[in-house]
Amino acid sequence: MPETIRQSALRQALSWPVSRRSLVVMAVVGTVLNLINQGDAIFSAADADWPKAALTYLVPFCVASYGAYTAFGEAVKRRD
Repeated sequence: MPETIRQSALRQALSWPVSRRSLVVMAVVGTVLNLINQGDAIFSAADADWPKAALTYLVPFCVASYGAYTAFGEAVKRRD
């Protein structure tokens, strides 16, 4: 992928509408995964693993953003 296509795809993938969608994915998927993985600690007096919880939210955001980046990159390649 030439540099101009990468830059264009990255700019579009990090735009507010796409980032907002990635944040929604992060909130929904991250919450479900945290409930599955740490539900017992969250709902009881046990200690939750907070770094793991943060990563559980970060990963869906990164995956959604990367998906948008690659989709925009393919769209730019097809357009040219």
